[in-house]
Amino acid sequence: MNASELGLPMAVPTEGLPARVRIHEVGARDGLQNEKATVPTAVKAEFVRRLAGTGLTTIEATSFVHPKWVPQLADAEELYPAVSDLPVELPVLVPNERGLDRALALGARRVAVFASATESFAKANLNRTVDEALAMFEPVVARAKEQGVHVRGYLSMCFGDPWEGAVPVPQVVRVCRALLDMGCDELSLGDTIGVATPGHVTALIAALTEAGVPVPALGVHFHDTYGQALSNTLAALQQGVATVDASAGGLGGCPYAKSATGNLATEDLVWMLRGLGIDTGVDLGRLVATSVWMAAHLGRPSPSRTVRALSHQEQ
Repeated sequence: MNASELGLPMAVPTEGLPARVRIHEVGARDGLQNEKATVPTAVKAEFVRRLAGTGLTTIEATSFVHPKWVPQLADAEELYPAVSDLPVELPVLVPNERGLDRALALGARRVAVFASATESFAKANLNRTVDEALAMFEPVVARAKEQGVHVRGYLSMCFGDPWEGAVPVPQVVRVCRALLDMGCDELSLGDTIGVATPGHVTALIAALTEAGVPVPALGVHFHDTYGQALSNTLAALQQGVATVDASAGGLGGCPYAKSATGNLATEDLVWMLRGLGIDTGVDLGRLVATSVWMAAHLGRPSPSRTVRALSHQEQ
């Protein structure tokens, strides 16, 4: 008998937490772009379809970046039409106006830009200063909004940088405020190298609130490098954040921290939220089965502890 059949985890609601959390699933984009092997387009499309079948409502499909920079996602033009009929939100990453053109041509209605809170990462990732990168995104966001397209602003290195170390909270707040002011509908606070701790998360969200950034516009994106992703997520929930990024099966890693174990696994997140009595609309059994299926295609087991526990019990 598996955990679900035993009624586990037992739901014990906690006061002060959101009644429902929207999971922003990033496995098909952020997860697969960090895999060494390039996954066939047909497998990616099936992955997205299976994820949609679990009850996830937001599935980040791909990235319209130059294939030279992210060869794993060079098939964006082929993949997006193969899944665009699904009744879910399918945001895509666009690095610049050319990427936006490619996404709009295929009918994308949700896009994301990827900024940095630190100069070192902006230079390494975008070959620009933080302010130069923001200037590059301004016409992208403006044109997207003119088309009625929803824009998400990713902000990396919010809690620490592999070159600069600790990142001052006011520095993060400034860039968040700039992204919001240029028209982003939503911000995702990225712990790119997984060094955040709960007190730091609480302090950053409090500072953003004080700077006029509405909590409903915030999402969080934690890596589990030091085993803190779920603790940090709970801290964000306690501040009212109700959008959490996660990757099915814990797919993906961080190229800037060699010990990084990748994104927060969606299954681990769902298990915790279910235990807190928080609704996600996600069928955990289907999600685990999808991650087991994908792990087989990648030729290695899922790093998600929940996937390992439930798939073992179901054998």
